[in-house]
Amino acid sequence: MNVSSIPRPLTGGPAEGPHPAASFSIRADMRRVERRQWWLSFSSVMVTLLLTMGIVSFSYVVFLYQKNSWDGVSIHAAMRSLVAIELLFVVYVIYQQLQIHRFRLHLVEQEEIFRLIGENAADMIAVVHVDGRRLYNSPSYQKWLGYSPQELERTSPFEQIHPDDRKQVAAAAEEARKTGVGRRVEYRVRHKDGHWRVLESTASAVRNAYGIVEKLIIVNRDITDRKQLQEQLFLSQKLEAVGRLSGGIAHDFNNILGVIIGYSEALQQKIGPEDPFREAVDEIEKAGQRAASLTQQLLAFSRKQVLEPKMLDLNSIVNDVEKMLRRLIGEDIELKTILCQNLGLVKADRGQIEQVIMNLAVNSRDAMPRGGKLTLETANCVLTEADAARHRYVIPGPCVTLQVSDTGIGMDTEVQSHIFEPFFTTKGAGKGTGLGLATVYGIVKQSGGYIWLESEPGKGSKFIICLPRAEGVEVEVREVEKPARRAAGPQTILLVEDEQSLRKLTRSTLVESGYTVLEAADASEALEIVRRSDFHMDLLLTDIVMPGMSGHELAAQLSPQCPDMKVLFMSGYTDGAVATHGVLKPGVKILRKPFSRFTLAKYVAEVLAEKHCGSAPGKDDAYAEAHEYSK
Repeated sequence: MNVSSIPRPLTGGPAEGPHPAASFSIRADMRRVERRQWWLSFSSVMVTLLLTMGIVSFSYVVFLYQKNSWDGVSIHAAMRSLVAIELLFVVYVIYQQLQIHRFRLHLVEQEEIFRLIGENAADMIAVVHVDGRRLYNSPSYQKWLGYSPQELERTSPFEQIHPDDRKQVAAAAEEARKTGVGRRVEYRVRHKDGHWRVLESTASAVRNAYGIVEKLIIVNRDITDRKQLQEQLFLSQKLEAVGRLSGGIAHDFNNILGVIIGYSEALQQKIGPEDPFREAVDEIEKAGQRAASLTQQLLAFSRKQVLEPKMLDLNSIVNDVEKMLRRLIGEDIELKTILCQNLGLVKADRGQIEQVIMNLAVNSRDAMPRGGKLTLETANCVLTEADAARHRYVIPGPCVTLQVSDTGIGMDTEVQSHIFEPFFTTKGAGKGTGLGLATVYGIVKQSGGYIWLESEPGKGSKFIICLPRAEGVEVEVREVEKPARRAAGPQTILLVEDEQSLRKLTRSTLVESGYTVLEAADASEALEIVRRSDFHMDLLLTDIVMPGMSGHELAAQLSPQCPDMKVLFMSGYTDGAVATHGVLKPGVKILRKPFSRFTLAKYVAEVLAEKHCGSAPGKDDAYAEAHEYSK
């Protein structure tokens, strides 16, 4: 606890360090008044004695010599002198009383000022004797901690301090007593209602006339909200760091996964079910898909994946995943759905919302090892100013909620503070990646919503997801997958991909679908091919992030030469103009890596089938935003 330059109370001796002007003024005035009072008392005694002696002397002379023998002038002079002395004394007394009255008014004003400071200061101010007795507690203690001054006086200063923090507080207090200089201490104090608040404490030592510390003036400040903000900042920085890492490796990793999945699918088409190597090929393909799913979770967590938001009815999504959930959670867990009638619509990516439900359901299943009850509930709600005050960053307005609750083991406060951190898990080694809830958090935040948790040990958990209610009537309907259409005629595709293995696999897949494919390793080679080739380019299939010129810039440069050319971008990580804040712009197609052979053929066929509407981006737009792809 560091020594602060705060007003010290009046003591019998000087306190160490500079004093405020108010303390000097009051103390000096008190000394002057005390001296004047002593002089007033002494002078009154002296004047009284003099007057008495004068009257006695005068009476004695008159009595002794008789009035007719006394000089009349002398008698009158003596009388006037006595009256003058008495009048002077009266004037002096009145003057002294006026001085005392003025000082008392000044003292009352100073006392009122310090009372206002003590009663209205946001900080909690306490004066503690070196033996631990509380001498003063400001009214702000009741405001922040709920204890009245009378309640605090009956307790020890250490009684409300968290047991784990008492040692450091006692050590800081002892240091302040010995040296007169303390240090800053942060510790937890129990509120009257039982919850813990974090205080930042500074202390100043007050010495007596002999230089011995006899009191400590302690100033406490409630920093609970600030600590929460710091924790949120640290968490966001941690999430951002992992997000950058995941975004950085996603592109190259997805290229590799694309090759693994693509060639596995090619082998599956060539090898029959009875072949002894078919099982090995299937396992390779499944492992590739699991790795791709893990990469998507990383991107969802880091909020870098591309979303395709559409108007959704959460009730329909819950109904669609209900059958899958029943197989996933097991027969020992009862699944119950409570769906709100006339539920509002939300604008989100259907696949990502399904992933949120699946991840939360898996988390609940693991929390109920002996069975239990899992409930999915939808409802309309309106977030108010009270919700904004209770939860940070909440914008009041109409919302649609999805609640996923279970009757599992629940979580304590410590676990709840870490559940959305990446790779945090309470499961044993090899039983979980710790990305499930982090992914949920990323998806909800990227969809513009909020997620909260209510849980207690032994009482289950409830995740509450609030998504902004969207205006509109067009509801997204899941399309049934159909076989990709083969090329209707001789169509030429310019393939630009810097990963050789993936480029080779993509080329063979497109050739099998009936397309003429020209391939290039980078943008400069693609420009050279277009310059020398006599082919009419129907489609540019290009990676976005490439060495040198990006795919976006390449499309802009080729647009004047090939005005009818369609554009299909490929990327394992998209950012910038194509996916501003992770939301896909209308009119721009993205083929996400890793993709299957079926998905590749389907996307290519769909883009080529579209009517031309200026698919290639404008040159000005590309140069204005291309720097975002060169990261």
